[in-house]
Amino acid sequence: METLEGAELCFPQLNSSCKKPTKPHAEAMLIYVLLSSISVITVALNLLVIISISHFRQLHTPTNLLLLSLASSDLLVGLLLMPVEIIYIEACWFLGDILCILYYIIDYIIASASVANMVLITIDRFIAICNPLHYPTRVTKTKAQICVCLCWICSVFYGISLLYDHLEKPGRSNSCLGECVVVINHIAGVVDLFVTFIIPILVIIVLYTRVFVVAVSQARAMRSHIAAVAAQRSGTVTVKKKELKAARTLGIVVVVFLFCFCPYYYPTLAGEDTEVDASSASFEIWLAHFNSCLNPVIYAFFYPWFRKSIKIILTLQILKPGSCDVKIL
Repeated sequence: METLEGAELCFPQLNSSCKKPTKPHAEAMLIYVLLSSISVITVALNLLVIISISHFRQLHTPTNLLLLSLASSDLLVGLLLMPVEIIYIEACWFLGDILCILYYIIDYIIASASVANMVLITIDRFIAICNPLHYPTRVTKTKAQICVCLCWICSVFYGISLLYDHLEKPGRSNSCLGECVVVINHIAGVVDLFVTFIIPILVIIVLYTRVFVVAVSQARAMRSHIAAVAAQRSGTVTVKKKELKAARTLGIVVVVFLFCFCPYYYPTLAGEDTEVDASSASFEIWLAHFNSCLNPVIYAFFYPWFRKSIKIILTLQILKPGSCDVKIL
């Protein structure tokens, strides 16, 4: 019995060792396949966005620089965070307490940068729709680059400050050897809730609602100048299409964001401490990371240039001389 019990421990020679995570073989294989597929798709989609915007000169616009930053943060989620969580579904944490904390700091940096990029994209679209005449002067490549740099710098400071207590005393939340757990107290959890969830979602809702109202009013103003009955009908169709498109975009952005992040922030909303465990395939963590797989679909697949650039990349036409000057828009 002692041998069997020892075989189940991460460190059989130590009494303070954690037990190895175990799941039924069929369940474990299903989880591995599912999560590995999500990781591969996340990396592939965001890599396509990065290659498209970086390669084709016509796509070097302020808006696409923001999309590039968002795709970079989401690529890191699929390339760094997801594989670690897949590996430790049925394995102990053998990398030590310091690397455990560094992993979580990187996690929070990437997550906060991703959310901040979404907010920047929303602000960019708000200015483009509501102030189109002033957009070229207010939003430039240089300003977009500065915003992206500030976004990442602030995310680094935020991630470090949020887990500073754990940096001072690594492993403080671990109950035994072989696990990687971080417990964020309720006060820090509330701060994180507002910074990376409530404030961003309010900004997105308010600005996209304003964009929706302006788009509808502009469409109606255009329709009022159409005199012919047939043209009026055509104009009505255009208005309806714009209304539906604006409403659909707003709905998708908000619903996906809430769907992915609400379960993770539920403990904070319930007044509890937030526990994050890298050695288990936590549904809440994976759902939050799944947002990185959906972002390129929401922000890039709706653009015709992305579908055209995918075709050029996958058919290897991108390797031809002068392909960077191909007309995409």
